[in-house]
Amino acid sequence: MKYQLYKKNRKEVVPVEETKLNKLAKTKLNEIFEKRVELRIPNRFIEDWEKVALFHSKGDVEKANAILFPNEKSAFALNNGLNDLTAKEWLPETITVFSQKGLGAGNKDAQIEKQHPAPFSFQDVGRLIQFFSKENDKVLDPFSGVASTVKACAFNNRIGYGIELNPKYHDLGLQRIELEVPDDFPLKTKQNLINGNSQKEIKKFKKNEIDFIATSPPYWNILETVDHKGKERIDNDLDHKYSENNEDLANIEDYDKFLSTLAKFFNDCSKPLKSGKYMCVIVSDFRKKEKYYTFHADLANALEKKGNFVLKGIKILYQRHKSIYPYGYPFSFVPNMHHQNVLIFQNIKKDD
Repeated sequence: MKYQLYKKNRKEVVPVEETKLNKLAKTKLNEIFEKRVELRIPNRFIEDWEKVALFHSKGDVEKANAILFPNEKSAFALNNGLNDLTAKEWLPETITVFSQKGLGAGNKDAQIEKQHPAPFSFQDVGRLIQFFSKENDKVLDPFSGVASTVKACAFNNRIGYGIELNPKYHDLGLQRIELEVPDDFPLKTKQNLINGNSQKEIKKFKKNEIDFIATSPPYWNILETVDHKGKERIDNDLDHKYSENNEDLANIEDYDKFLSTLAKFFNDCSKPLKSGKYMCVIVSDFRKKEKYYTFHADLANALEKKGNFVLKGIKILYQRHKSIYPYGYPFSFVPNMHHQNVLIFQNIKKDD
């Protein structure tokens, strides 16, 4: 007998053996399948629907509102409007520290990414996309760089939008999607890269059009700093300035003005982002000459004061593959910054 209904027995997921309850569960599963589009059930469940069972912690068919693959022992709640994860998949993503994951410097699909002076792994941003959005959702990166976020969207069946001011990085992003995303990926042709000023382009999006925002903005003009890392960029023929464009936020000389401008821009992102949805901003603190800037805290406080977003938490991304430099040796402590802060904001705007 194929069991159609499962329940919890202490910490174990076990089948309900009563024949009548399994028949009722089968009927309910058929009804759920008929509403699969409306319920936005993840494709992996639809593709193997004959293996899917109904789940309720106490085995109550009428109250059951979750499905599972019995072998996985973890349920997907049908009222999960945030993502496509089961409870078991959800749990580790709430841990506040995770490690950087990349393809490796020698991988053929890492060569375009390496041409950006401060690249972000598409696999790392992919984890955020998987948690804060569902299949076919629209995801925006207003500081797209070489399109790591948009590439991650293509790999995770989301529709990506990336805005990049610098034509060089924009063109590299286009190449990256064309060359690094397999042609048989269903949403490859649905990805969108825009060459323009994000402060202007954000106003062209419709209200409540976007389901999730993930981005890593410029860290002020820190790229211009002449230190061991800066010299390494020059030696590797990488840009040590994002652009000469006056519209580039990284070219704002005063830190407070830069911070205020960036906070205002992110506050404006609340209009295209649906109410209640999330925005992840990946930033790092930095040192400029003798002053240490707690950029992540400054930005979080400045943005919350604008009123449309509230900080829900911070995740730490450990950049375990970064080089170590002898800053301060042998006289003083100067940190090697080997982590980034993922600021998680929720849009609390009031719809008109």
